[in-house]
Amino acid sequence: MIGARKTTATMIAAMAFAMFAAVVAPRTGAAVAASEVRVVVNGTAITSGDVAKRQAFLGLQHQKADAATAEEQLVEQALKQQEISRVRMSVSKDDVEASFARFASGNKMTTAQMGQILDRAGVGVDHFKAFIAVQMSWPRLVNARYGASGRMSNADLVSRMMQNNKQKPETTEYILQQMIFVVPANKKGIVGKRKSEAEASRSKYPGCEQSKVFAATMRDVSVRDLGRMLAPELPADWKPLIEQAKGNTTATRVTERGVEYIGICSQRKVSDDQAAEMVFRQEDLDKAKAGKNAPPENENAKKYLEELRKKAQIMRP
Repeated sequence: MIGARKTTATMIAAMAFAMFAAVVAPRTGAAVAASEVRVVVNGTAITSGDVAKRQAFLGLQHQKADAATAEEQLVEQALKQQEISRVRMSVSKDDVEASFARFASGNKMTTAQMGQILDRAGVGVDHFKAFIAVQMSWPRLVNARYGASGRMSNADLVSRMMQNNKQKPETTEYILQQMIFVVPANKKGIVGKRKSEAEASRSKYPGCEQSKVFAATMRDVSVRDLGRMLAPELPADWKPLIEQAKGNTTATRVTERGVEYIGICSQRKVSDDQAAEMVFRQEDLDKAKAGKNAPPENENAKKYLEELRKKAQIMRP
């Protein structure tokens, strides 16, 4: 979904399954053993089977994988998931599937091969996808609640620019629009036809100012103005298509809504304070991805989670 801030891709992308795919041994014992409830979070049970899967998952990431660490991660995940569901800000299943597919591809595997690795390791595909969904949705929820209050201070920006030879970094500013060729949930069989229609329309796309009039000439086509986005803000699903676009439209994508493409109203290089902050934040995420000098967790995210924890009913039998 284009509105989601996919900064959480850091944690997902940092896992190097490919390195041990050939040597990981089956771990079925803990996962298939009779599960017992370990903790209940606002009525949601976390079982010993869930904990065993998370331990296996932590092991794949070469992190501390004891039961207490795994259980604590699952409690936090449950709190986040419940809040995401309450305010209806979850990413879609298509977003999760696309992220899973990108992760498999990034590790030179098919999704089926990735599923086999996860199953052999005792993690399972569903456990991993649940993790992905929360990791993608939670930052969007934090940003919606706190907005600009999580931005870098002027002092932080100046300090980073001093490290950058006193220069503000430059990035690309886009003004974007989304063209959606709607496919109803009960008519998925027409996706191929709609894709052909969307592809044919790209060569006739008149630009952002005339796009709504253009859409009215076609059946079940909607237009969504996305406004200004800087390159580091571009969602992972659309980023390569936008950056590689030739002309004023991207290639098409099939999403939960139908078939879509992005109209590029304008693009230019900018180096203002907001651009500088976005670039610096992306640098921090890249460092975290590489395991180098990772920045501390977002303070607003920590505060939000702590509030949820204080109000929650967390019971251990």
